Amino acid sequence: MWDILNILGTMAFAISGALVAIEENYDIFGIFVLSFITAFGGGAIRNLLIGLPLQLLWSQSALFKTALLTTLVILLLPTIWLKRWPLILIFFDAVGLGAYAIEGALYAVSAHHGLATVIVAATLTGIGGGMLRDVLAGRKPFVLQHDEYYAIWTILGGMAIGLKWVQSPVQLYILLGSIVSLRMISVIFHWRVPHHLFTQWSRQKSQSPTP
Repeated sequence: MWDILNILGTMAFAISGALVAIEENYDIFGIFVLSFITAFGGGAIRNLLIGLPLQLLWSQSALFKTALLTTLVILLLPTIWLKRWPLILIFFDAVGLGAYAIEGALYAVSAHHGLATVIVAATLTGIGGGMLRDVLAGRKPFVLQHDEYYAIWTILGGMAIGLKWVQSPVQLYILLGSIVSLRMISVIFHWRVPHHLFTQWSRQKSQSPTP
């Protein structure tokens, strides 16, 4: 299960990183750099968070080959096949988000951390690569947009694993499918986080006289 989640997350985030680089007109070197940073950034942040040696990343030669081959495939695909880039990008980002969130939570559980650490590990592992990708591409990260249900799905996934509601491989696959589905549904149907109270408070504060 761990290996499968690693492969799914690596492929999905490598694809999303490559697509963003292509949209931003990066050269071939830039496409590979953004692809690899997206694929492995979340794992690096997770290792730092829960005390795993950072050099463990360099022992994952199979995953590096997976990211390399995945990026090559994206480069070789005809442009017409990728004309719906925005939706394709969001889908693969959702797969990487779910797979890495679950993987991060499982790492924290295996290290016998508490519920709070499991949730934080799931969240940072899930969003880390995507945040680095967006920052390097000069974009506003999804997770920092006030109207996006993005990190919420990783928090709920980490909570489900930390509370041991989800344990068996079948349950973990269902959880992965649920995170991906909810992420796609929230985008397609334009779900937005209610922020009108904060907006009203900000306006009142800005309109109040300065002492």
